[in-house]
Amino acid sequence: MTPLDPELAPAIRSRQVDGVNGLSVHILEAGFEADGRPLVLLLHGFPELAYSWRKVMPALAAAGFHVVAPDMRGYGRTTGWDPAYDADLEPFRFMNLAQDCVSLVEALGRREVACVVGHDFGSPVAGHCALTRPDIFRSVVMMSAPFEGAPAAKAAPAAATPARDIHADLAALPRPRKLYHWYYGTRPANEDMWRAPQGVAAFLRAYYHVKSADWPGNRPHRLPRRDAESLAILPDYYAMPLEQTMAQVAAAYAPSAAEVAACGWLTDDELAVYAREYSRTGFQGGLQWYRCATSGIAARDLRAFAGRTIDVPSLFIAGAADWGVYQTPGSFERMQTHGCTRMAGAHLIPGAGHWVQQEQPQAVADLLLGFLAGLG
Repeated sequence: MTPLDPELAPAIRSRQVDGVNGLSVHILEAGFEADGRPLVLLLHGFPELAYSWRKVMPALAAAGFHVVAPDMRGYGRTTGWDPAYDADLEPFRFMNLAQDCVSLVEALGRREVACVVGHDFGSPVAGHCALTRPDIFRSVVMMSAPFEGAPAAKAAPAAATPARDIHADLAALPRPRKLYHWYYGTRPANEDMWRAPQGVAAFLRAYYHVKSADWPGNRPHRLPRRDAESLAILPDYYAMPLEQTMAQVAAAYAPSAAEVAACGWLTDDELAVYAREYSRTGFQGGLQWYRCATSGIAARDLRAFAGRTIDVPSLFIAGAADWGVYQTPGSFERMQTHGCTRMAGAHLIPGAGHWVQQEQPQAVADLLLGFLAGLG
C-alpha cells in the first residue's frame, strides 16, 4: 500500500493500532515523542480521512499535546468493517462509533482525552463521546455540523394532524429535489460516486470545491422553517435535483484549471491521497453512517439519555461560507441554548467553507489552542 508519509509533515507519523473494538485502526499522530502529554483526538467526517487534519496537527503538537487522528470506522486504512451495503448497520451506530473512540484511547494506554474534536459527521460522534463519557472526554469541539445532544426529557405532545412528508413535498416542487442524507442511504449511492464517469479524483475535486469558500455560490444564512420551500434554498449538493446522482451534481460545479491551480488548501498531490484511498475502498463505509442517521437508529440510542446535556466545556467552529451550519433549521441555536451547558463560543471563520480545518488551518489551530488554554 502506498505510504502516506511523503505527503505528511515530518512531525506526523502513520501507524496501525490493533484491538480497537474489533478494528485495526489507522492513525496519524503528532507530539508522541514524550510521555504524559494531554491527548487530543481529532475525528473526521465524509468524505474525508485522518489526513484531513494534517494542517492543524503540527501546531497542536508544538503546543505540548499528543494529537491523534484516526481513519474512522468505514474509512481509509482502518480495517475490520464490512464494506457491503447489506452489512449489519449496528457497528456503524453513533454509540458504537463513540465506543471505537473509547477503545482507541484504551489501546493507546491512556485514561482520558483533554479534548475530542469532530468535524462534519465526526461532530456528532464527538458529541456522543462527551455526552456519554464525560469522565474520559474532558472537553469537546464540534465543527461544521451542530450537535444538539439528547432529546428533551419530556417529549412534546403528538401533533393533532399528521406531519407532512418533507420528501414528498420536495419532490413536488416546480424544480423537484431530494435531501442528500437520504440519497446517501440508497443502494446506488456508493456506485454512483465510486464509478463516477469523471473518475474518483475529478468527482472529489468538484465536491470539495463546491462546498468550500472557493465557490462563490456559498452564502449561507438561517432558513425560516423546515419545509420544502425553505430547504430548497440550500445548494444542490444538499437539496439535490430529484433525478440526479451526487456525481452528476458535483460535475456541474467542477472548478476550472485556473481555480484548481489557485487552490492552495488542496493541491493535486493532496487530492491524490484521497483519490487513492477512495478508489480502493469505495464510499459505502462512510455512507453507512448516513443510513444509521436516517433510519432512526441514532435517535433510538439517544433516547436512553433523554434530558442529559453536554456538561464538559464545549466549542463550535465552522466556516463562514458553510451551509452545514444551517441545513437543519434551529439546530445551531438549540446546540448553544439547550444541548451544551458550558459552551465557550461559536465561531464562523471567514474565508472557509465546509472544509474549515483545511481551508483555514491556522485560524482553526488558534481557536483550538485558545480553547484548550482556557480549560486550566
